[in-house]
Amino acid sequence: MGFKSSLSKPLAAYTAARQKKWMNDAVAVQNKWREKIVLSAKHTTFGTDHHFKDIETYEDFKQAIPVKDYEGIRAYVELILDGKTDVLWKGKPLYFAKTSGTTSGVKYIPITNDSIHNHIGSAKNALLNYIHETGNSQFLDHKLIFLSGSPVMSKKAGIHTGRLSGISNHHVPGYLRTNQLPSYETNCIEDWEEKLEKIIDETLNESMSLISGIPPWVQMYFDRIQERTGKQIKDVFPDFDLFVYGGVNFEPYRAKLFESIGRKVNSIELYPASEGFIAYQDKFESEGLLLLLDTGIYYEFIPAEEYFNENPTRLSIGEVELNKNYALVINSNAGLWGYSIGDTVKFVSLDPYRIIVSGRIKHFISAFGEHVIGEEVEKAMKYACELHPEVELIEFTVAPMVNPSEGLPYHEWLVEFAKEPNSLELFSKDLNKKLVELNVYYEDLIVGNILRPLVITKLRKDSFVNYMRSIGKLGGQNKVPRLSNDRQIAEKLV
Repeated sequence: MGFKSSLSKPLAAYTAARQKKWMNDAVAVQNKWREKIVLSAKHTTFGTDHHFKDIETYEDFKQAIPVKDYEGIRAYVELILDGKTDVLWKGKPLYFAKTSGTTSGVKYIPITNDSIHNHIGSAKNALLNYIHETGNSQFLDHKLIFLSGSPVMSKKAGIHTGRLSGISNHHVPGYLRTNQLPSYETNCIEDWEEKLEKIIDETLNESMSLISGIPPWVQMYFDRIQERTGKQIKDVFPDFDLFVYGGVNFEPYRAKLFESIGRKVNSIELYPASEGFIAYQDKFESEGLLLLLDTGIYYEFIPAEEYFNENPTRLSIGEVELNKNYALVINSNAGLWGYSIGDTVKFVSLDPYRIIVSGRIKHFISAFGEHVIGEEVEKAMKYACELHPEVELIEFTVAPMVNPSEGLPYHEWLVEFAKEPNSLELFSKDLNKKLVELNVYYEDLIVGNILRPLVITKLRKDSFVNYMRSIGKLGGQNKVPRLSNDRQIAEKLV
């Protein structure tokens, strides 16, 4: 065992002990953070506008701070971009995480001196928790790769601005930086395919132990390595034993990824977002991700079915229930207040608080009132793939076909297979059967002959890669929406 792996054991034990402490006092910890961030931002522009000095209780908090998306804070961000200080949080942001939205265009999400620890410390703690839980620390003695966006940043009003993954790259701990690949120069390449080839050049002959990234882009990395070498990943990287991922549900990619590797490897799921690092996998035999309640974020939860109401219910952590979909709202020491990040979550445990990401609040199909969500299509696909183990998926998305050339309308599942089902007809029937079980409104539409059963459209190889390339979002932290209520994506794929 090397120096780094040995040193990590006592640090991992310390991290686990601190984690257990706040897990056992979750409601009080969250109340503490609500009071702390309100007090810290009392004299900011936002705090003055929203009468933070009068907030004492959670009811006061909800009355003072409306729920909003990026458009609701855009005017405050523009004040910061104009050079103002003490706007959303004291001082000026340390960074702007640049991201894109479907309606807001480019978004500039503030990261402050106080909030940067949430992003960097949480990623570090996820690895330390894994070490404590499994006893496996040997990966620290080999090379590690983080497939991410470019660390090159621009400046907006004197504030460094870039993709979250690029910002995080500047904060990789020193003890890991000597293990880290690819090189900084390669990581700065903007073109994903050019960058990927350089990454392979740099990693092919190294002792890789940890590989991290969004599953479809890691799969592309593996595919290109196999094309070059003709070998499975286990034979190229015999020390590879830990896969760290986030951003999408892993299940649709699992079979193909492990087939490429040639054996099972351990994995850690993360839930990072530009707005904050929300959760990570803390147990490896249990469902769900541990919601991080002691990192500067005060969470609120809106029942998903009420989200578009004029006055939706807002719940604190102590008021949530199991197995209900909630829109996630955060308030944080980054200066985000009543901020809806667009995700829906579901609690699978209340002691401790563990969640799964069930979808996007605006990503659904309800062309006929069915309100099918991301969690449902992914569960249906997982069910069908388990019944048809020969199937390997590359990617899929779902869209409504409202006006077909003949017959009843339907949901079109656009699927790129690595290995097709032996019977596409039977696979489609099993997929539809599960979706009927999961969504009673969809069932009513099928039974009532308003919709016909779903239709699978097989896509050519690299259809999703070509689509992402066409919109300038190939690689990095970008991902394809699992479903949408229109055919904008579908029409570019078929």
